[in-house]
Amino acid sequence: MIYALLALTAIEIVLGIDNVIFIAILCSRLPKHLQDKARVIGLTLAMFTRIILLFCIAWIMKLTEPVLFGLSGRDLILLGGGLFLIWKSVHEIHNKMEAISSTATPVVAGFGSVIFQILLIDIVFSLDSVITAVGMVNHMPTMISAIVISMVVMVIFSGSIAKFIDKHPTFKILALSFLILIGVLLVAESFGKHFDRGYIYFAMAFSICVELVNMKIRPKSN
Repeated sequence: MIYALLALTAIEIVLGIDNVIFIAILCSRLPKHLQDKARVIGLTLAMFTRIILLFCIAWIMKLTEPVLFGLSGRDLILLGGGLFLIWKSVHEIHNKMEAISSTATPVVAGFGSVIFQILLIDIVFSLDSVITAVGMVNHMPTMISAIVISMVVMVIFSGSIAKFIDKHPTFKILALSFLILIGVLLVAESFGKHFDRGYIYFAMAFSICVELVNMKIRPKSN
């Protein structure tokens, strides 16, 4: 069972990367002294959301029944979450470009608004995580342990990820582009089109490697 726990924990961390990035970008709109607090609250909410959904797995499986225009409850959640993710990411890119082209003070988001948006997207990302966990290990204590461990790991590293993204604007644009791709993938899945998310992770990893090389070359070329 220990191997199942390690494997599931690793997968939960991978599946949580997009959630961590989304939370980091949302929290960057808050005042500095509230950002760490919001990240911890956001990831804690994600943990409890996944645990609650685990205990409601029988209900989740019923979400596969069509309810509207041939779409199931799960499909509608994925569709809504995907559209929200696309809209929010495009909105953030727009705000970033506006901030660069003007001298206006960046808009600071409200703490409650950020937490609410985190909670909404947590539900969407948690669906994939829970369904994956149940498919791998049909043992509740192991699944809960994997979720808790993965969230602790993400809380530990989320601050460093957030600071890195905030410090390097090009990485923030890459992260937002990554979230747009995830949003498109969720919308496609809601209509029954399944794509291996590994391809998106590979594309983003390649883009990040290219940007890291650019960061090394850029100072020398100036």
